Amino acid sequence: MSRRRGAREVLPVKAEINVTSLVDVAFTLLVIFIITAPVLQGGVEVNVPEGRVGAIEASDDLIIVSVQADGSVLFGETPVPRESLETTLGQLIRAGGTDAVYVKADSLAQYGPVFQVISTVAAQEGVTLSLIGRELPNR
Repeated sequence: MSRRRGAREVLPVKAEINVTSLVDVAFTLLVIFIITAPVLQGGVEVNVPEGRVGAIEASDDLIIVSVQADGSVLFGETPVPRESLETTLGQLIRAGGTDAVYVKADSLAQYGPVFQVISTVAAQEGVTLSLIGRELPNR
């Protein structure tokens, strides 16, 4: 015999949170950040040579001059003609207020364009020159 609930009996309230949708949103955001993180790093892809190198301290006023394999010169992602390299670099250093310039040259680039960039940076007063390379693999 089944018993019927009377009008006075109240069903118990279950206070549970459905976390399935919360986990879905968290995983979606994680995937979005994983995909966009390399894009936000910016810069130009250059095949730098290997050597004994140290880590670069990241800062907002970091100036990176890239020399690609074809000899083209870039400040960040902006191409710069080699004829106006000295004036453009001087303006960029004064505007940014930085005291360090990093040169990132492709390992297949000819020595002439790389040397021109290095000598131009070295000629700037109060600026230190650093070369970017890839760390040697442990053997």
